[in-house]
Amino acid sequence: MTIRQVGALPFRKLRGGGFEILLVSSRETGRWVIPKGWPAKRLSDPKAAAREARQEAGVLGKIGGVPIGSYRYRKRMPGEIVKLVDVAVYALMVKKERKSWRERHERVRVWFSQVEAAKKVREPKLKELIAAFGRDAI
Repeated sequence: MTIRQVGALPFRKLRGGGFEILLVSSRETGRWVIPKGWPAKRLSDPKAAAREARQEAGVLGKIGGVPIGSYRYRKRMPGEIVKLVDVAVYALMVKKERKSWRERHERVRVWFSQVEAAKKVREPKLKELIAAFGRDAI
């Protein structure tokens, strides 16, 4: 059975044109991921994705109202159970980066070019989503 999460793809426009994508390190393995988490009963999916970006990466901005795509990954749950997770991804145009945020001691955040960001993530569909981003999402 597949479980569902929401994620944010934080980006910022560059002065000379183009943009960069923000990735964060995962707490367990240290690999590069996007901020993501569980949907919330009292928040829309885009707002829940924006909350994850604030908590995991310390960024605030304008979140898109519809997903730009989705990807799947395997998540190890308590008791060694592995679940397949489907993540709906929302574009987040970053307006502000906080110096202090909830998970700053647990994660590293780094801005990458689109090409580098696509290379850094492990999940094939997330690689594709990042590589295709910008054609119609900005």
